[in-house]
Amino acid sequence: AALAAPAPADTPVPTQDGWVEARQTLTTPDDLAMTYVAMGGREGTPLILLHGYTDNSRSWSLLAPHLGNRPMVALDLRGHGGSQAPACCYGPVSLAHDVAGAMAALGIDRADVVGHSLGSITAAKLAALQPDLVNRLVLIGSGTSVPAPALDWLWDAVPALPDEIDPDGEFMRAWYWNPNPVDEDFLWRERAESAAVPRHVWIGVLEGLSATDWTYLANRIAAPTLILWGDQDGFFGSDTQQALRAALPEARHETFAGMGHNLFWETPEAAGAMIRGFLDE
Repeated sequence: AALAAPAPADTPVPTQDGWVEARQTLTTPDDLAMTYVAMGGREGTPLILLHGYTDNSRSWSLLAPHLGNRPMVALDLRGHGGSQAPACCYGPVSLAHDVAGAMAALGIDRADVVGHSLGSITAAKLAALQPDLVNRLVLIGSGTSVPAPALDWLWDAVPALPDEIDPDGEFMRAWYWNPNPVDEDFLWRERAESAAVPRHVWIGVLEGLSATDWTYLANRIAAPTLILWGDQDGFFGSDTQQALRAALPEARHETFAGMGHNLFWETPEAAGAMIRGFLDE
């Protein structure tokens, strides 16, 4: 399958300054307006990139240069980035339905899919519920469900957030904490864009994640799967990885020692090389 028309020729990864201007808009069959950034070449299996909770397509700006010259589409999930933010619905099943709709709007019949955190759960559900759409699957910082300690922290923090969130405040700095250095300009923009996500989206995603466990669906995933995890991940600990191994015993699991939940920001070159090699198999 090929992209419908997002890139007339090889398209470079946008700069941090140019990311917002690089966004394009599509409309899904359900009339949801979604934004996306197209990058890379025109040959090969398209690659769909799905970001985490209150991130957006920019989340992939550090990794994309290390994924090879393949056609890439970094989506803004509903309520994130420049995409429409309806009152409902923000659980991973709804988000996966949106991704399928975005693929249809772009003329993509089948793609490799890489997801991080919320995006990884969305990608897994897409692969399970619509397996014909997913060629190869990569899950970064993932789990079959969000563990109770992480949910407890989120339920304590998120409903208490003000309508206007300070991107340099204590919460946002904790939200984007990493155990290793990450490009500061990138992080500042991520915090600012995350702080601008509407309150009902913060709450809607949290509600959806709280009711999510895709263990039963895992055996419906036919796509070869690569799972990347940093052993300093503050959301998904070692117990969640044991559960993932049990749910997806045929998947390839790789641990990044000393790396956190956003390992592909902390070490984009190493993560990119591993993902690229897997997708090229």
